[in-house]
Amino acid sequence: MTTRQEQILVSIIEQFAEIAVPVGSITLAKLFGVSPATIRAEMVDLEELGFLTQPHTSSGRIPTDKGYRFYVNLIQGEESSTPDLNKELSRHTQRALEGRIHEKSLPETTIKNAVDTLVELTQNLGLATIGDNLYLSGLSNLFSQPEFSRGVGVKEVAKLLDNLEPWMREVAPGKPLSVYIGSENPIGGSSGCSLIISKFSSPYSKNSYIGVLGPTRQSYAQVMRLVKKTGELLEKAL
Repeated sequence: MTTRQEQILVSIIEQFAEIAVPVGSITLAKLFGVSPATIRAEMVDLEELGFLTQPHTSSGRIPTDKGYRFYVNLIQGEESSTPDLNKELSRHTQRALEGRIHEKSLPETTIKNAVDTLVELTQNLGLATIGDNLYLSGLSNLFSQPEFSRGVGVKEVAKLLDNLEPWMREVAPGKPLSVYIGSENPIGGSSGCSLIISKFSSPYSKNSYIGVLGPTRQSYAQVMRLVKKTGELLEKAL
């Protein structure tokens, strides 16, 4: 992949997260200062490489799971050309998290508050393990997303949620931040969802988890930063 193709892919992913419709060549041509024909040629190459796909009803392109994985790897610092996750959150966001996550509450209440705050900030479904139970909040957020407005994939999402708690207990992801994109999810792989979870130590377990489940179309940099910071604050508070 060339540098320009990488930049085009990143632009498509970030724009698609915002507008929820396929991104066309005219929009990108203005951004990159080249002709739409040049952008279309680059899009074709990216499609052949498996990073983009073209819905039948549109001339624009949307990212594939492979495209999202490339982008997430960039965010996580596996490539040097994209900023990592160590950027500070905005003051408003930082205050919102710190105001709800503190040592004065009971551990269960603190964890639930953290999940509810993630739901408010990301508009995704929030989740956390509390002992042997899985706490969920914001299910309506998930199903109000355009991807699920017609009921498409809802059964697969339900399958994923039904099996999520035993899967996390069995697999116990060891990274501070783990991202499972679309088909990478071991259960409900065709649900069109991405799971972003942070591991933290709590009175219930050294392998406690908090995170969000949302459509593959989401602002990964922002959401990953939020989930990572929330896990850090929880571990400190608990």
